[in-house]
Amino acid sequence: MKKILILAFSLYSLSSFCQNTNSPVIKEILGKVKDHYLDKDLYKKLDSELQLKNFESLNGKNLAEELTKQLRIISQDQHFFVKYVENFNPEDRKITKEITASNNFHNSLENFGFENVKRLEGNIGYINFKGFAEPNSSAKTLASAMDFVAHTNSLIIDLRENRGGDNGMLLLFCSYFFKEKTNLYSTYFRDKEKTVQNNTLSKVPGQKYLNKNVYILTSKQSFSAAEGLAYFLKAYKLAQVIGENTGGAANPVDPFIIGNKYLLLIPTGKVTAAITGGNWEHTGVSPDISTTSEKAFKTAHVLALKEILKNKTETDLNKSDLEKVIRQLENE
Repeated sequence: MKKILILAFSLYSLSSFCQNTNSPVIKEILGKVKDHYLDKDLYKKLDSELQLKNFESLNGKNLAEELTKQLRIISQDQHFFVKYVENFNPEDRKITKEITASNNFHNSLENFGFENVKRLEGNIGYINFKGFAEPNSSAKTLASAMDFVAHTNSLIIDLRENRGGDNGMLLLFCSYFFKEKTNLYSTYFRDKEKTVQNNTLSKVPGQKYLNKNVYILTSKQSFSAAEGLAYFLKAYKLAQVIGENTGGAANPVDPFIIGNKYLLLIPTGKVTAAITGGNWEHTGVSPDISTTSEKAFKTAHVLALKEILKNKTETDLNKSDLEKVIRQLENE
């Protein structure tokens, strides 16, 4: 977890661009990368390698998809993203915000990413969370979800289909698991030449979830802010991560409109966690318990029930019933 100096080209580059009807788009993208990408030298590599690609026959959505593919391959940064935007009105900046929100690593606008919130057998909370929408609009829904699971004995947070999103929402969600305000990480922005400190909140709209077992489910598709939630709760020993190693995209992005036709997302900052001195860029978040994405939920449910049984935690099931549910799950 969510938001021009023109390049001086060689004569060869200029002549190459003149032969390509997509050259203005590519030129503007390179200019944005030069000015804003966290690695100031990447644009040189992009300039050189994009010259070798033939985009002449592509347009609209097809061009956006190919540019996304090439930007990610050349940079090895999965946060690059290009989307074709039809009927964009440059005079209406609200549209830019709407496009960014709806396309920020596939965040769902349906219930602000909260697909399902329920109580499982053994008084275990479960939140299926698919996207980090910006906190001003989603804080109440998060509070409602956390209030719903507040009295459970343990909590499973399912991030297997979560593609990330808004940084503010990441900090807000993390805040529910920290008793006090905590400096989680700093973000350095090369284009602004500044470093921003990112802290949890001492107070949140809903009930905090403290001193209980938390299990986070991950998959290879878990991305960006979803990885951040898993990374920080794991690093502070506030949760166990169960499932697959995540995608490996740590750095935040900013949106840019290219040629009034394309939305370009560029990683503009570098995240450094206070507790580890690093982040999950390229490496992803490794699980505490490695299993397939499909088996992660059952693994977490069984583990939570066994912990309840082991600690003799009072719940809605007696010892015999707990053992029965565990056997049933393990035999599925």
